[in-house]
Amino acid sequence: MNHLLIAPVVLPAIVAPFIVMALRHHLQLQRVFSVGSSVLLSIITLALAVQAADGTIQIYELGNWSAPFGIVLVLDRLSAMMITLTALLGLAVALYAIGSGWDTRGRHFHALLQFQLMGILGAFLTGDAFNLFVFFEVLLIASYGLMIHGGGAVRLQAGVQYVVYNLLGSTLFLFALGTLYSVTGTLNMADLAVRVAEMPADDTALLRAGALMLLLVFAIKAAVLPLHFWLPASYANAPLPVAALFAIMTKVGAYSILRIYTLVFGPDVAATAGIVTDWLLPAAMLTLAAGAIGVLGAREIGRLVAFGAIASMGTLLIAISLFTAEAAAAALYYTLHSTLAAALMFLVADQVMERRGGAIVATGPMPQSGLISALFFAGAIAMAGMPPLSGFLGKLLVMDAARDADLVWWIWAVILAGSLITIVGFARAGTEIFWKSHDASISAAPAETSTDADPDPEDAPSGALALVVIFGLVAGLALLTVFAGPVSHYTEATAAQLFDPAAYINAVLGSAK
Repeated sequence: MNHLLIAPVVLPAIVAPFIVMALRHHLQLQRVFSVGSSVLLSIITLALAVQAADGTIQIYELGNWSAPFGIVLVLDRLSAMMITLTALLGLAVALYAIGSGWDTRGRHFHALLQFQLMGILGAFLTGDAFNLFVFFEVLLIASYGLMIHGGGAVRLQAGVQYVVYNLLGSTLFLFALGTLYSVTGTLNMADLAVRVAEMPADDTALLRAGALMLLLVFAIKAAVLPLHFWLPASYANAPLPVAALFAIMTKVGAYSILRIYTLVFGPDVAATAGIVTDWLLPAAMLTLAAGAIGVLGAREIGRLVAFGAIASMGTLLIAISLFTAEAAAAALYYTLHSTLAAALMFLVADQVMERRGGAIVATGPMPQSGLISALFFAGAIAMAGMPPLSGFLGKLLVMDAARDADLVWWIWAVILAGSLITIVGFARAGTEIFWKSHDASISAAPAETSTDADPDPEDAPSGALALVVIFGLVAGLALLTVFAGPVSHYTEATAAQLFDPAAYINAVLGSAK
């Protein structure tokens, strides 16, 4: 077995409690170990991505127990892409938290960050549905601690709402797993795929119920309308560097839909046919519309970006719900783009809030206004899917993949109208925050008058490392645009592997099949 495969789960699981027990009073050492762990995670995941690039599927049997009786981790192109994206984003957030000082505003930030990475990485690697639930709970607990980092009544209220809503989802998850286990006798994903395919068509009522409950759980995690209500307040009131990390969390729900409903309840499985395609596509289009309208009506920059994240999830889920290899490839490319774009905008929003507050109103100039406005502009066109950044290419791929769909004209209309409304919403916010604020300063009190409302640019927070991280995300979007061809080839190969699950099943079950 390739022991490197379990390292993305074990490494943060060791570093996090070590930070809590041995370094809780030494912030500088916490930073060293957190960044060191994140760098090592990035190197490990990149190495695993290289190994998976040729299409080889690797498994890791914990305790050397073979599937389906033992717990397995599975590395294929899809899981390799997602863990690499997570590790790089985790490194960016760790560096930003240090550069901006966010890790000094509460306790155990770096330990919670490592636990969060452990949960997300484990969810992407596991080959067992029950352990997918376990890793969901790990990332839920860690994310709650990160949400309330820094304290405050509003943040605590949003955190409680977030936990309650997601605990309801977790309860439904257990019901779904219990139902599936009662029908099939297994929760190993590959073994589930075999047993579901063998079930007689007249004995599938419980199976359909379990599949539908699973879809509802993943829809909650992916913030699909009407199950999205937890996201705007939760993300907007969380520390925005934490919200940047949460940009990958909604992708866990999208990943789970793509994984389970191509491997286990695939389009060729008569017992569960239509469960996803009949419901998910209309819900995804409504999610995109609701997110775009939310962007247009937002009055606070954190909520502006949160609704932008909802709109991007709508676009992503439209592609997933088409359930073709071409659409899945487009969805994977858009996953890379939307994660980087949402993280970028949350960090830019944090820079704005640190300088002038979060309200989208003209209040006067802020330090480093020109630089921050340029970063805001780059993030806005990325989230709206405007050229020349990768969001434009991603939406073109999604629209092209929908050409043969029955609702093609509706899909195109929703995506194009959503992009237009989103860019208008971001333009309105940028005008209020940067342009009108600058004009207000010109027509304000005489120059010799100095007030606290108009800070001197000399007093601007330095945050050099924080700005370097933001520019790094912009560079990531630029690279995703420049290398769209090679990245698209990888996502096409990944989608082809997803829609031909025989190799996955054979790798996991082997002779036990």
